[in-house]
Amino acid sequence: MRTRLNVYFPPELAKQVGELAIRRRISRSAIVEAAVASYLSPDGADRLEAAFSRRLDRLSRQVQRLERNTGLTTEALALFVRFWLSVTPPLPDEDQAVAQVKGRKRYEGFVQTLGRRYASGKSLLDEIPEDVLASVKGKGTVGTDE
Repeated sequence: MRTRLNVYFPPELAKQVGELAIRRRISRSAIVEAAVASYLSPDGADRLEAAFSRRLDRLSRQVQRLERNTGLTTEALALFVRFWLSVTPPLPDEDQAVAQVKGRKRYEGFVQTLGRRYASGKSLLDEIPEDVLASVKGKGTVGTDE
């Protein structure tokens, strides 16, 4: 036994249902019944949840990579600063002005090189696995540990 329902659709939607019924050679009621059943089906909710889960998993992996890269970058900078401070002697007062001019020129060169490298897509984080692999195979050397 079936229950009769009176449903009102906007004209455009009613036209689409009618056209689909003609193309598929089935009744408009069958189309509406299938649409309502699909809407109420728990499978639809499960598919939506699975899609959200996949997206959340992908986002979690991206965040983990960002955390790893940020940690690696911070550690590399800290090691460089420690090394630089330990091997660079202080300058006498009379040499300070000359050193500042030279330092500005070197910094400008550094920024230009960094800009070129960044624009080319090269990254230190991409080179690290290559350097480690080369050192393991004995083809290259990596900086010394403390």
